[in-house]
Amino acid sequence: MKQLVFLLVFISSSIFAQSGTYKVDPEHSFANWKIRHVVSKTSGTIPDMTGEMMINLDDMSQSKINVEMSLLKIDSDHKKRDNHIQEKKFLNTSVFPTITFNSTKIVMQDDTNGVVSGTLAMGGVEKTLDIPFKLLGFGDDPWGGYRVGLEGNIDLKASDFGYSWGLKENSSLGDKIEVNLLVEGIKQ
Repeated sequence: MKQLVFLLVFISSSIFAQSGTYKVDPEHSFANWKIRHVVSKTSGTIPDMTGEMMINLDDMSQSKINVEMSLLKIDSDHKKRDNHIQEKKFLNTSVFPTITFNSTKIVMQDDTNGVVSGTLAMGGVEKTLDIPFKLLGFGDDPWGGYRVGLEGNIDLKASDFGYSWGLKENSSLGDKIEVNLLVEGIKQ
């Protein structure tokens, strides 16, 4: 019975999915990250994401996703570490306060899974990369809006963006940053 209810909800949200422009909801969109720290991992979130998604359901290759994240609000649940991460030695947020991603291509592999290609700018370096994502669904929200949800995962190398902390011998930080993106957009 639970499977039938889930299937009906999924089908109904897919049937009523709407093309259009969606503003990224900064209160419900996050970039969660993990990085090796000494013998374990530390994690956090970038809770300030803004941007726009242009969704064309008739031809997803015509869709666009453009987002900006403020590193000034990075949160590892440890204020002293958050301040340390922002220093010149690490993210240098006084010079590079944001990360941006601008899509150049979206390819759907099936109805819900795809890959968004684009340019990620971080630390003064721009890299072209592919982010696998899942289209989580479309639907009405309790406040009278209409939403779309996406989730993407990617591993980044800090050294690709000019950060050398993970390359030093006996470094307490790794070079690989695991990123989980949760993006919710409100139809405009």
